[in-house]
Amino acid sequence: MGKIVFYEGRNFQGRHWECSSDCMDTFRHFNYCNSIRVSGGYWVAYQRPNYMGYQYILGPGEYPDYHSWMGFNNCIRSCQMFPPYRGSYKMRIFNRPDMMGQMMEFSDDCPNVYERFRYRDIYSCNVMEGFWIFYEHPNYRGRQYFMRPGEYRSCGDWGCHNPMVGSFRRMRTHM
Repeated sequence: MGKIVFYEGRNFQGRHWECSSDCMDTFRHFNYCNSIRVSGGYWVAYQRPNYMGYQYILGPGEYPDYHSWMGFNNCIRSCQMFPPYRGSYKMRIFNRPDMMGQMMEFSDDCPNVYERFRYRDIYSCNVMEGFWIFYEHPNYRGRQYFMRPGEYRSCGDWGCHNPMVGSFRRMRTHM
């Protein structure tokens, strides 16, 4: 059973709210979020309600301030838990929308997309197996995008406004 606890204050201080399932709008539970404890499961926290806005991928552990989860601010307005995954990983990325243009298939992490793919912009992708995290910059930095299995015909399908992907890695949910 997964559990995430959101705290209004840094270092797990102040008003808090415990959650053990998906929540489309956290506003009625807390006003802002400055620290998080994940005691079970893997979560995606979103800056806006209805699973929109900046995404933060959180595994078990303590996050004493929003910088520790690579947050841009102290606003968390929705969250989703995702299931453990123990299978294989496979994804295809494309440098054009609608799965067109140059394509490359991956089954492992990529700390620098440009070095491997020779393109900085990823306009579409097909996640065939596993959960993945796209990062805006190389070496797993910047905005994060949680990718479930499925076809993403444009970068807007995974919640970004800019097709630049600097790195990505497999989301591993087992120890």
